[in-house]
Amino acid sequence: MAAQKINEGLEHMAKAEKYLKTGFLKWKPDYDSAASEYGKAAVAFKNAKQFEQAKDACLREAVAHENNRALFHAAKAYEQAGMMLKEMQKLPEAVQLIEKASMMYLENGTPDTAAMALERAGKLIENINPEKAVQLYQQTANVFENEERLRQAVELLGKASRLLVRGRRFDEAALSIQKEKNIYKEIENYPTCYKKTIAQVLVHLHRNDYVAAERCVRESYSIPGFNGSEDCAALEQLLEGYDQQDQDQVSEVCNSPLFKYMDNDYAKLGLSLMVPGGGIKKKSPATPQAKPDGITAAAADEEEDEYSGGLC
Repeated sequence: MAAQKINEGLEHMAKAEKYLKTGFLKWKPDYDSAASEYGKAAVAFKNAKQFEQAKDACLREAVAHENNRALFHAAKAYEQAGMMLKEMQKLPEAVQLIEKASMMYLENGTPDTAAMALERAGKLIENINPEKAVQLYQQTANVFENEERLRQAVELLGKASRLLVRGRRFDEAALSIQKEKNIYKEIENYPTCYKKTIAQVLVHLHRNDYVAAERCVRESYSIPGFNGSEDCAALEQLLEGYDQQDQDQVSEVCNSPLFKYMDNDYAKLGLSLMVPGGGIKKKSPATPQAKPDGITAAAADEEEDEYSGGLC
């Protein structure tokens, strides 16, 4: 079966080459017919699990479509070539081709298809190159945002934020979460804004920036329903415990269901949060220590005796 499919693929490749040849009576290559034959060859090679040959056929198909100024079809062929590289476990090379395809989709005026291709590339590379995945997810979010598809944009920003947190790139994570929060506020999804505020505070505290964490909570009072919410009360308690270096109070808040059932990356931030100073509570302002009644009375008698004869 595989041998039959390979032969079938080779036949289509040979036909494609013929369509590209020119002669005395044929001045222009027939790019459209050649592209069609390359596409058929790619399918045959793929079915035979000859992914290298399938990739080459897809690339030749893409070039033929480009020469024919059929950008959308060229992009599809580049994307397919990328998927063949994925089958060969050549993920960085696969992502490069899918990125190229997405740029061509944008040039062709099909941003939705471009965004889906970029997201697919991000998923491919996420486990081996999270930094590249973050870049791809942010690019996808930008495409969706430009198309005013804010719900899709914020979903991709969320993926980028979680990867940044996982990589402990907290400065970038704080900015990314703020972008998410702004979009959720714009689409009036206020309860999710509260959750993003919790995520922001945890990130800022892991940056050892108490001032920024407190500012996040203070600014969130303007979000309808935040003041007086369970989220607000928990954050105030968390910040108080952190400021007082009370590890028990901080741990109690971070182990509450509100924090534990967040996205896994943020729940881990809560569980690993340590107060500065090793959990030694700040000392309360010194208050005069009460003295036993006997001592107080004796001291009073001494004072009386000292001045019993007057000042002179």
